[in-house]
Amino acid sequence: MINSRTVQTLALFLLFSHSYGQQFIKPDNVNINYTGRVDVTADSTMFYWPGTTAEITFKGSSISVKMKSTKEKAYFYAIIDKDDKKPLKFETDNTLRTINVAKDLDSGTHTLEIYKLTNSTSVNVFYGFELYGKTKLLKNTDNRTRKIEFYGNSITAGHGVDVPEGGKDIGVPEHFNNYYTYAAITARHYNAKPSIIARSGIGIIVSWFPEIMPETYDCIDPLDPSSKWDFKKYTPDVVVINLFQNDSWIVNRPEHEQFKRRFGTEKPSESFIIQSYADFVSSIRNKYPSASIICALGNMDATRSGSEWPGYIQKAVDGLNDKKIYTVFFPFKERENHPNRKEQEAMSKQLIEFIDHNIKW
Repeated sequence: MINSRTVQTLALFLLFSHSYGQQFIKPDNVNINYTGRVDVTADSTMFYWPGTTAEITFKGSSISVKMKSTKEKAYFYAIIDKDDKKPLKFETDNTLRTINVAKDLDSGTHTLEIYKLTNSTSVNVFYGFELYGKTKLLKNTDNRTRKIEFYGNSITAGHGVDVPEGGKDIGVPEHFNNYYTYAAITARHYNAKPSIIARSGIGIIVSWFPEIMPETYDCIDPLDPSSKWDFKKYTPDVVVINLFQNDSWIVNRPEHEQFKRRFGTEKPSESFIIQSYADFVSSIRNKYPSASIICALGNMDATRSGSEWPGYIQKAVDGLNDKKIYTVFFPFKERENHPNRKEQEAMSKQLIEFIDHNIKW
């Protein structure tokens, strides 16, 4: 027999559980704002490209994210209230985890942004947010009206941005940081919604691996050519293309398997290189008839003194005869390895100055 004290205790427990329990927010919730190319279902959202984000607004003091990675581990920032001075950096691997990314906040209204820092070789599965206690999800409105899209390689992806001073640039995930690349910094400067299509090692005519950007640029999943992106979902005002660094290396390595695969035994001609670049830019123009397109290069040794690669780009752009296609060349940083935060900031400053002087948006 259940006595009155037991009934009272049970009632208090149920009341406490309802008021201070957990609420799970599925990834297809309309109040989650995504940035970047994502594949959203009711059960999960796939993050492929660096700079992909999920943002919510909530009222309360504690929240977790449920995630895992495939292929290789990845790193993310959790940014509370857009305060990027002290972001929480967390790691995901192939173990599904619930990661507490905000706790002991005041009970007011907050924003949370989950930002992918690492390369597109890590595939990240986002299962949703977990809210604790009285925390409540609120409407989240994305007020960014400008849009800017980047196509790039390791420089744009953020390879080596967080290599410690004096450390080796060995390409490990913990040294990637897309948040502090010229691309992400430029987008934040203009309060623009970015789309960052970048992969370390990729080129236009040849890469260190089988895929090249003309075969990848229109995909959601960079390793699945059948996963076509719907370009109607996102129309940028400005497109920045920073490619050819990897091409400039591999065309001089006839022993490399990707050289042999793409070119056989003969190095590609200047006319082939120029036409291939022009063809890729034309494919972007076909997707975005009204966008301003900036064809950039640098700041690694493809723009060193005497390099022919800026000239290839300039000739390709001149041949297109399009007044809304421009060139910007970032000077060689006169240092081996990938650009660090300071060098990325210098690229961003140059790009912002160019946009301010040449593009109305």
